[in-house]
Amino acid sequence: MPTTAVRGNLPKPEGATVGSVAVAAVGVSKRYGDRDALCGVDLIARHGQLHGLLGPNGAGKTTLLRVLLGLVRRDCGSVTLLGRPLESTNGPLPDGVAGFVDTPAFYPYLSGRNALALLARLDGIGRSARDERIARALHDVSLTPHADEAVGGYSAGMRQRLGIAASLLRSPRLLFLDEPTSSLDPASAREVRTVASNLAKDGASIVWSSHHMSEVEDLCHTVTVLNRGRTIFSGTVDEIRALLPPAVHALSTSDDDAAIDLARRRAGLRVSAGAMGALEVSAAIDALDEYVVALGRAGIAVRALQRRNRTLESLFLELTGGAVIDAPDSTEPVAMAP
Repeated sequence: MPTTAVRGNLPKPEGATVGSVAVAAVGVSKRYGDRDALCGVDLIARHGQLHGLLGPNGAGKTTLLRVLLGLVRRDCGSVTLLGRPLESTNGPLPDGVAGFVDTPAFYPYLSGRNALALLARLDGIGRSARDERIARALHDVSLTPHADEAVGGYSAGMRQRLGIAASLLRSPRLLFLDEPTSSLDPASAREVRTVASNLAKDGASIVWSSHHMSEVEDLCHTVTVLNRGRTIFSGTVDEIRALLPPAVHALSTSDDDAAIDLARRRAGLRVSAGAMGALEVSAAIDALDEYVVALGRAGIAVRALQRRNRTLESLFLELTGGAVIDAPDSTEPVAMAP
């Protein structure tokens, strides 16, 4: 399915006013030299929802998050966070906004607890609240047993979880997470997804960047799909599911050539040679039933018939052209949000 074939019919969020959304990015563009990293990107995330930012590596996800976190100056477009316009990269983020991009970085000689204490002081969190917030953040990402170990000895997954803990220090109402499970083992990834789900249940809004459709499908309410710096889908997970074509059935018969010939004379049916010797049949269920009966009447035995459901992962690959680009979104340095 070519990308240009679906862009004109993409569902758009309705009623997206400043008061109804946590983040509204409209027409955001960013250019590095002769390359457009972002080209007129829109992203709307409502209060209390998990919003997936989906795309292959190099699609522009990290660049967009840098813009939304005030780490990179956009060339054009507007950004509103929690009802406040984001005017420039010079000032701090609005209260209640937090997040990180790429892999979080910390002083390797500090313990996890002391690294969070340093960030809390820099963020102006008072001493009376600091220790409690640090303890809660470490607990939420299951790092309490390692809180007093040097960060230099942490695994990549532990550093990723410490980055999430640093974001939680701000008691965020809007949280941006860039590939937060990319370095985690399955158990740790599940814990991080649980933390995000619980925050959303408590009313926080979360923009969750990922290149895994299955992760976003299971976790998020709405999704924005980027490819090559452009928005190619924006809507709910149910709306993107509606773009899935009908299921394909694998059919094995006693005479495949005769079965294909019979299909040509029937409306609403497409039969073609498939993988591993089976035929592929695309049809509504009623048309498929009638075709199977017709095969029997024509003396063509049906030896096997198996349903092959289309997945959102396969749709994602079609929307993005199966693109996997190993280059980063830009040459900007890795940074934590202020």
